[in-house]
Amino acid sequence: MLFSMGSKTSRRSLLASSFAVLVAAQLQLPLGAQQKAPTRSECEKAIRSFLVAEPGERDALEAKLFETLSRVAPLSKKEAAAWRKKILDYHKKGRRLERSGRNWFDEKEKRGLYFVGGETKRPKGLVFGLHGGGAGSGDASSAFGAYQSAANKLDWALVCPEVLVKSEHGWTTDGTEEWVLELIDCSLRTFKVDPDHVFFAGHSMGGYGSWTVGAHHADRIAAIVPSAGAPTPIFDIRDKTKLIDIEAGVIPSLRNVRAVIFQSTDDPRVPPAPNQFAVELLKRAQEKWGGYDFEYIEVTDRGHGFPKEGIDWLLEKVAKSSRNAVPERITWQPKLSWKRQFYWLRWEKPVLESIVVADLDRKANQIHIRCDKDPAGLQVLLDDRVLDLSKECVVTINGEEAWRGVPERRLTTIVRTSLHPDANLQFECAVPPLQ
Repeated sequence: MLFSMGSKTSRRSLLASSFAVLVAAQLQLPLGAQQKAPTRSECEKAIRSFLVAEPGERDALEAKLFETLSRVAPLSKKEAAAWRKKILDYHKKGRRLERSGRNWFDEKEKRGLYFVGGETKRPKGLVFGLHGGGAGSGDASSAFGAYQSAANKLDWALVCPEVLVKSEHGWTTDGTEEWVLELIDCSLRTFKVDPDHVFFAGHSMGGYGSWTVGAHHADRIAAIVPSAGAPTPIFDIRDKTKLIDIEAGVIPSLRNVRAVIFQSTDDPRVPPAPNQFAVELLKRAQEKWGGYDFEYIEVTDRGHGFPKEGIDWLLEKVAKSSRNAVPERITWQPKLSWKRQFYWLRWEKPVLESIVVADLDRKANQIHIRCDKDPAGLQVLLDDRVLDLSKECVVTINGEEAWRGVPERRLTTIVRTSLHPDANLQFECAVPPLQ
C-alpha cells in the first residue's frame, strides 16, 4: 500500500472494506468451534491472509486473528523455529521493487516515485538516499545523481524515494514515513540484502529525514549519514533566536545507530546551530546512557554542498557498521503511536515522548526497565538470543518486579513481530503478557 494516495478515496474505501470482509470471513472458524484450538491449516490460512492484507486493512482483521491464535497451545522451540521460517516464506511472496531506473510505486496513479541503482545483484548493503527540498520543491533524481557513484563503489543497492508531498518536513508527513518503511520491506525482498546493513543518507531536507526517520526506526537500520540537514530545532518562546532543544523522538533513540554528520559553518540555507546542538545532545546522552557511536565533521568553506572529499568518503565511514537487533541496552523515546516495536521492546499504546531505558542482564537472566512515564502495557520480547528461555526469567520496571517465570513461546508473538521480512526482529515470547 502507498500511504496518502489522495484520489478516488470513496472507491478505494469500498474496495478496502470489501477486501476486509472477505478476509475476515476466511478467518472465521467452523460453526461450533469458537472455543477450540484452531488447526495448523486454519492458522496458516489466517496468518497468510493477514500478512498479504495492506497495512490499513490489517486493523480490521487484527482482533479476530489474534483471538484465534491465542487459543494455540505454547510452542516448542522446534515448532517456533518452523513457524518463523514459514512466516518469512509468506513474506517472500510480497511486493518487490523494480531493479533499476525511475519507477512509480503506484503506476496507475503516478504516485510514489523512486529510483533504483547501485549494485542490485549481490549487494553488501542497502542505502536510502533522501533528497533535499522544501515547500513545493525537491526531487528524487537529485539524490540518485548524488549517491549513485558511491553506492556502486561500496557494492550497495541504492533506493531514492521522492516525498509524497513536497513540504518542509516532507519525510515525516503525509504518509511518506510509512512509505519509506514499506520500501525497506520491499527492498529486502527484492535484493536479498542483509537487514543488518541498511543505511539512511540524506542532504539538506534529506539530512533532516535521515536524522528523524532514522531515529524513529533505529531498530531497522545500521547507520545514518545526514549532511547539511538537521533535526528540527526548538527555540525559546520568548527569544526566537535562542535554541533550547531538538525535537523529541530523535536523540535518545539513536543510542545503537552509528551517525556521521557533516556541516559547513558557512551554509546559507541550513545554519550550523541545529546540528551543533544535536551533537552536543548526543554527547550528553553518551555520558548518561553509554553507546552513541557518532562522528561530527564540521568545515568552514563548503556552503550548502557536500564535503570536498566526496560523498563516497562520507559513506565509507559507515560501511563497516552493522545493526545489532538485540542490543544489551535500549534507549527509546516513542514519537509515533503506530511504532509499537523497538528492538526487543513492544508497547501496544506507547506513551509518546516518554524515555525508556531497558537493560539485559544475561548472567542473571533478567531485564531491567526504567520509564519516566506510565509504563502500562510495555512488554519485553524474548527468544534465545535475549535470555535463556529454559530458565526462570525476571523483568523489573522502575525497580519493581513486573514478571517472573519461564516464558512461553507463542504463535501470537511470532506473528506480531513478523509484520516485515526482517528475520532478526522476530521474537517468540512477550512478557509481561498483556491482560
